Amino acid sequence: MIDTEGDCAEWTFPAEATAARRARAAVRDRLTAWQLEGLGDIAALLVSELVTNALRHATGPIVVRLTRSDGTVGEADGTAVLRVEVSDPLPDPPRERSARPEDESGRGLQLLASAARRWGTRPGDNGKTVWFELTVPPMNPGRPRKTDAGSRDSMTCPLVRRLEVFAQDGPENTWTVL
Repeated sequence: MIDTEGDCAEWTFPAEATAARRARAAVRDRLTAWQLEGLGDIAALLVSELVTNALRHATGPIVVRLTRSDGTVGEADGTAVLRVEVSDPLPDPPRERSARPEDESGRGLQLLASAARRWGTRPGDNGKTVWFELTVPPMNPGRPRKTDAGSRDSMTCPLVRRLEVFAQDGPENTWTVL
């Protein structure tokens, strides 16, 4: 794992059957360390979907990266976000499929779109990155703030939010909730 300035964590997993399980555990552990346990279920679910897609369609290492913001930098509306990125060596962007009720696969991107604040893809020098953002809920005012610099207050988040309308914007294939 690479940990930079306390607000970023990155892992590289070999393209093997245990990658999704190991990625879920790493994400949950880091979110617990950041006191963002309330995002653990949905972040682990979405990471598992993206890592599984990478295992199915690409060969080579899979990189998972988490970045947290407190809303003071980068977001015009001041919203605190958790950005999760999954990179693999396949340059082709993922394609959304229309799964039939009896299909056992083909719903991952629909799940991603319905649960994430925003998501998108971007090409890289050695493949592509699929990313998503989850909104970090506001601090619970009744809880005391931890004093060490690497900690955040405990937060909660509903498991899945339902999104009704999307708009594609920007050069990265980004979808935003309207």
